[in-house]
Amino acid sequence: MSLDIAYRQLEQSLQQLGFSAVTVPLRRRDWFALLGGRPVTPIVQQLDFTVKQILHQYNSSQINLIGHSAGAWISRIYLGEKPYGREAVSSSVWQAHPLVATLVILGTPHIIQERWTRWNLDFVSNNYPGAFYPNIRYVCVAGKTIFGVRRPGSWLAYSSYQLTCGQGNTWGDGITPIVAGHLDGAENLVIEGARHSPRSPGIWYGSSEILPNWAKYLA
Repeated sequence: MSLDIAYRQLEQSLQQLGFSAVTVPLRRRDWFALLGGRPVTPIVQQLDFTVKQILHQYNSSQINLIGHSAGAWISRIYLGEKPYGREAVSSSVWQAHPLVATLVILGTPHIIQERWTRWNLDFVSNNYPGAFYPNIRYVCVAGKTIFGVRRPGSWLAYSSYQLTCGQGNTWGDGITPIVAGHLDGAENLVIEGARHSPRSPGIWYGSSEILPNWAKYLA
């Protein structure tokens, strides 16, 4: 199944606003190889291929990059200059920060307690803390939609928040708590009613009601 289908409406909405939006083509099975905290190198390689293709197609020197959930901290690896990978032979460096004008971050946890993902997030936080590159505008968007409590209807939010920041009783988008979704030095936004995923019931970060709040930073 192609995951880019989930973002097709967002892509079309951005195009209607005058942006030449393109979604990185990924399939659900592309993520299976990353289970257990394995390096996200295959995803970053696909991101790099797409970015280079778009720069060539539009004869441009820079793009705006939008990352949703894990896609944003993977994008922060892509921007960086530190060798990435658990073994020297697999170390990769993309150094893509000169290619990106703005990084928009939607519902992304920048900290986590869960051990399988923590190695990757610690790599990002330790090497590229906060809004690391001064030549890039970082825009972090978090949703204030569901308060986590241990009862039907908000149990998933409580568990997800606790797994992310260590506290279940807090506000977030149903998956990512606000406290984990912002970065020091970034343009940090909190949007009422924004749910985490395009498959969530109700509105999410890419819905027409929410989109103008952060799309203005792409201009």
